[in-house]
Amino acid sequence: MTRSVDDCYSIERLRQLARARLPRPIFDFFDGGAEDELTLKDNAAAYAGVRLAPRVLRDVAHIDLAGSLLGRPAAMPLAIGPTGAVGFGWRGGDVMLARAAAAAGIPYALSTSATASIEDIADKAPGRLWFQAYILQDKDRLHDLIARAGAAGYEALVITVDLPVGGKRERDLAHGLAFPMKIRPRNFFQFARKPAWSLDMLLRRPPVMPSLVGLNQVASDRKAMRSVAGRNYDPSFDFAALARLRDRWPGKLIVKGVVHGGDVDAIVRLGADALVVSNHGGRQLDGGIAALWALPEIVAAAAGRVPVLLDGGVRRGSDIYKAIALGAAGVLTGRATLYGVLAGGEAGASKALAILRDELARTMQLCGTPRLDAIDTDVLRLPQPFPPFVPCLHPAARAWAASMQAELLEEN
Repeated sequence: MTRSVDDCYSIERLRQLARARLPRPIFDFFDGGAEDELTLKDNAAAYAGVRLAPRVLRDVAHIDLAGSLLGRPAAMPLAIGPTGAVGFGWRGGDVMLARAAAAAGIPYALSTSATASIEDIADKAPGRLWFQAYILQDKDRLHDLIARAGAAGYEALVITVDLPVGGKRERDLAHGLAFPMKIRPRNFFQFARKPAWSLDMLLRRPPVMPSLVGLNQVASDRKAMRSVAGRNYDPSFDFAALARLRDRWPGKLIVKGVVHGGDVDAIVRLGADALVVSNHGGRQLDGGIAALWALPEIVAAAAGRVPVLLDGGVRRGSDIYKAIALGAAGVLTGRATLYGVLAGGEAGASKALAILRDELARTMQLCGTPRLDAIDTDVLRLPQPFPPFVPCLHPAARAWAASMQAELLEEN
């Protein structure tokens, strides 16, 4: 019997359903990471290394998941993060993700490499919208995109700083995947096995990425062993260039891709309104630190000046709970909601959000914390001294790590 999103009770079930309906090269593009995928695996595995010690005899009859993201109310501490090329997995998927976010009362971040335009999302999915800008070599195009996001009412600009060059995504190389997408002899049968997807792409043609149409594309060269992503991005982008973008954008500025405490002060001083701890889902640098492991260092270095969000590896509501306990103001979902829309369109995206909301609420009840502001390190227990990352250079982060380790050793 064919499974539907209604039968899915976990993000992993949605992932399996997405895998069943998509050609292998397309699923692997969304699911895969760089090189040996060590960081991809570590992102999810890091949560398993954190255990919870529930408090009991608390009144948890009523649970309140509502909080604040970027100074505005959010129905839960979550935003849908930017994911590119969604329309190749489900036509119109970007709009569906944005609609699901609006219905759930949370923000949605549109990627530069989305298969929907800035204006299309604003028109068809009004809600709390953020625009994520990759740093293109074509600065006129970059500035035009940012201006259009402002004109369309996007409340925040997300600048991704961890992609100076594309990663080496070996699943894509093995399939010969490239954009514009071409079916090659080596992957013909993989596409033929999924006739519904393939016929749709053949008859209606593959979608385009409106924000990138017309760029002087760097030629695709499989021998270069580089990702299809990153070909048009500017590897010279630095703090001064970020400051100039800050001056151009009157709204909230979110800087995404920060994992080292030594970078925090300069980013905050130039006017960032929030930081996102992220390693790009393990899709760029393999062997990079897991996002959850990097979180405490960034929280300590930020020292309450700006909120810190976490992006990477979230598959359960309990993962959101652990991130908040370690100081995150909220999380961004990438693959979790992406699997939902790839599995079942807007219904699948909404299902993913419902799963995460239900699991977070249940975890809060089982841990005796009825409100988000009641969640802290008191409920954490770890099998080894924390944090499991290399000693950081930032003094505040070192002090925080030392105090955290002393507390946990005493409690355990």
